[in-house]
Amino acid sequence: MVAARSARRLADREGLLAWLFLLPSVVYIVALVGLPFVLAIALAVSDVTTGDTSFDFAGARNFERTFADPVFWRSLSNTVVFTAVSMVLIVVLGKVLANILVADFRGKWLVRLLVLLPWTTPVALSSISWLWLLDSIYSPIDWVLRQFGALGPAQNMYWLGEPGLAMLSVIAVHVWRLTPLAAVITMVGLLAIPREIEEAARVDGAGFWRRMFEVTVPLVLPIVAVAALFGAIFTFTDMAVVRVLTRGGPNDSTQVLASWAFYRGIEGGDVAQGAAIALFLFPLLLAAAIAILRAVRRLEVL
Repeated sequence: MVAARSARRLADREGLLAWLFLLPSVVYIVALVGLPFVLAIALAVSDVTTGDTSFDFAGARNFERTFADPVFWRSLSNTVVFTAVSMVLIVVLGKVLANILVADFRGKWLVRLLVLLPWTTPVALSSISWLWLLDSIYSPIDWVLRQFGALGPAQNMYWLGEPGLAMLSVIAVHVWRLTPLAAVITMVGLLAIPREIEEAARVDGAGFWRRMFEVTVPLVLPIVAVAALFGAIFTFTDMAVVRVLTRGGPNDSTQVLASWAFYRGIEGGDVAQGAAIALFLFPLLLAAAIAILRAVRRLEVL
């Protein structure tokens, strides 16, 4: 009886229960985000390398070296272009794909399964598959283009060997990976729209495109913004596609901040400068997240 009364008293204390329920999330964030972030700051102001792990304070020397590195500025511009182009394509294609997924047709479950496959497939495995598809000699894409006369008999596109095509290929593979996630998130928003609203618009004589842009799109914009936020986070911090397909080449033309920090800090052995480069991801990602969340708040108010 005493234990039951104590449990009831605990259940009535909403403030304490709130903190108890939040505690696992707080521990998770501190352990997997907070501590590594503090460690990255400490390493960025040190002279730690893989050959000498003794911690000596170096001040802003690593940041000065980073600013003087032309590859860093190229990686920064590539990150902005890579993220901006990818996010536009992911949001637009995710919306189109979500409209298809909510339609009523036979075999819908199979189509949904196929749509989710790029997202559920491990990134390394899917990127290796694309590495073969974009091969400079045996590319099946080049073979198809030859069959349609778009390429000459012995002509190759060298998808990963030319700077412009290499960046285009990296963006295309990344969009292929993340579009299913945006489509599923947007599909949930579409399914949450009351049918009465669309039926009322149809009764008022609104056609498909008018219902799309005056009813559906305004109602799902907050959900689309959330999908854009997740996509921006994955895009900013992703280096797997770049590492597998191009390793930042040719001539660092596809290098992004995440991959350049890895190559400098891990493969190059300069852990301190790698940490300094990686820290520049934080303000960029924070600015993007704040902008998207403010847009979501304005849309909810409207």
